[in-house]
Amino acid sequence: MTPKHVDEDARRQQILNAAIRVFARKGFAASRVEDVAAEAGIGKGSVYLAFDSREAILDAVFEELAAADAEIVRIARTLGRPAVERLEWLVHAVIGAAAGDPDLARLFLDLWTVGRGGEPGRPLNMSRVYERYREAVTVLLEEAAAEGAVRAGTGAAEAAVIVGAIEGCLLQWVVDPRVPLRELAGSIVAVCLDGLRPREDA
Repeated sequence: MTPKHVDEDARRQQILNAAIRVFARKGFAASRVEDVAAEAGIGKGSVYLAFDSREAILDAVFEELAAADAEIVRIARTLGRPAVERLEWLVHAVIGAAAGDPDLARLFLDLWTVGRGGEPGRPLNMSRVYERYREAVTVLLEEAAAEGAVRAGTGAAEAAVIVGAIEGCLLQWVVDPRVPLRELAGSIVAVCLDGLRPREDA
């Protein structure tokens, strides 16, 4: 009998998708490789053929999430639109991505805990994720200021507030699903950006 061929990339993605669901449901600290294997519908040995450990799975999940976030930032930076419209797009894209996959949103918050010291020795760099967002928003705000769409001098401080508003809404939604997350994207734009418009009497 010819051995069954297994697409290693497809199996790896199957495991990562299962891990996201398990980690989101149970939290990384309480999850085991056996849980991931059961969720994926494969044997524990198959998981270990793709990943050395539970921590290696987490690292791969984090890299996948970071890559998705980086792609949103890249698009926001390169869209052929005025800077303020690109910033609005970024807010809607981040909120939309989270709303479209609640497990990822829950896992992201769990990774925040892991990345800030919940798991000694983990190389997760959540501070870099937030730094990248702040840098992107700062650049967009500075470009918007140069275009006259927001007040001169708008930059890093306001960027931190905008990122905080996005993350605060995500947190509220994760702990209370009744919060209308998708609708809040427009509110974030209105509250955070409209207040930065040039004053008519300036």
